[in-house]
Amino acid sequence: MSVIINKVRTKEDLKKFIQFGIDLYEGNEYFVPPLIYDERATLSPSKNPAFDHCDANYFLACRDDQIVGRIGVFINHKANEKWNERNARFGFVDFIDDSEVVDALFGAAESWARSRGMEKIHGPLGFTDLDHEGMLVEGFDQISTLSTIYNYPYYVDHMERMGYIKDQDWVEFLITIPREMPERFLRASEIVKKRSGLDVKHLESKKDVLPYARDIFKLINRAYKDLYGYVELTERQIDYYVDMYIPMLRLEFLTLVIRQEDNKLVGVGIGLPSIARALQKAKGKFMPTGWYHIYNALKGKGTNVLDLLMVAVDPEYQGKGLNALMFTEFISAANTLGFEYAESNPELEMNNKVHSMWSDWETKQHKRRRAFIKNL
Repeated sequence: MSVIINKVRTKEDLKKFIQFGIDLYEGNEYFVPPLIYDERATLSPSKNPAFDHCDANYFLACRDDQIVGRIGVFINHKANEKWNERNARFGFVDFIDDSEVVDALFGAAESWARSRGMEKIHGPLGFTDLDHEGMLVEGFDQISTLSTIYNYPYYVDHMERMGYIKDQDWVEFLITIPREMPERFLRASEIVKKRSGLDVKHLESKKDVLPYARDIFKLINRAYKDLYGYVELTERQIDYYVDMYIPMLRLEFLTLVIRQEDNKLVGVGIGLPSIARALQKAKGKFMPTGWYHIYNALKGKGTNVLDLLMVAVDPEYQGKGLNALMFTEFISAANTLGFEYAESNPELEMNNKVHSMWSDWETKQHKRRRAFIKNL
């Protein structure tokens, strides 16, 4: 039977679209499923404020009444205006190892983008940098994380076969947390505090985070504004992400660096105990028992790995030692709570400033992921 492409039109279609991205990896020990509730919110115009400046369409590939592939295609008008491009993005893409299926899926996405005047298509990308992005090209024997994509190796072969080429790579590191605080970090931290008038804000409870919550995302906007594909979050998006992420934080691994003279936030580091195994147990569902696995994982039970979700430094203070200040706090908390390893979030391949953060640590570059691009 030939492949039929169906547009996602109803809530039931969207449910099938999300579930296929989980079912395809059943039994795979490295895949970490997203929470279906969060995935539905991301993809729904009524929930996600990114739709204020984005258009999107989703397609399912079917054969013999069975779903065999899915793809989302987006136009981020704000990104195109900022970067002076006419690009579409693809993401939320999964498929069986079948050329007919893959060609039909990408054919539908490319046709939709071309009909709207786009000149190129690249991905996997989402609506924002906080969505999953980058197709895995190295590290297929490594468990994924809360914030990254896992895909089968054959995905890469199909991308290259269809004429997609590398646009950008990200790399990830597995880091051994030092048992003792590096002397260089201690000295640098004290120098930074004295010379720059900075200090670390220690918070006692989650409610103490709220006065800084929106400032965290505004700082991310300033720090990341020149990075590949980044588009500054709007006020509505900031509110959306505050509600989504602040309740998950562990205060031990939230480091806020403030300027003492005016309490301005100039640096933030965010880590979480890995919840990868908990998400595998939850199988995408928060209820009835998924919450229990996730709650325990956030408490550090059953894992010795920390996910380094984010480090952002105000451009005015980049290169002035704030990383040493933040990691002095991080290492101390990690050792106190018995964590042995940390896993970095994807870092742009050419972002040497970020890579240099790990120069004093024992590290292994264990994953690589790629954004592909193709002329339309």
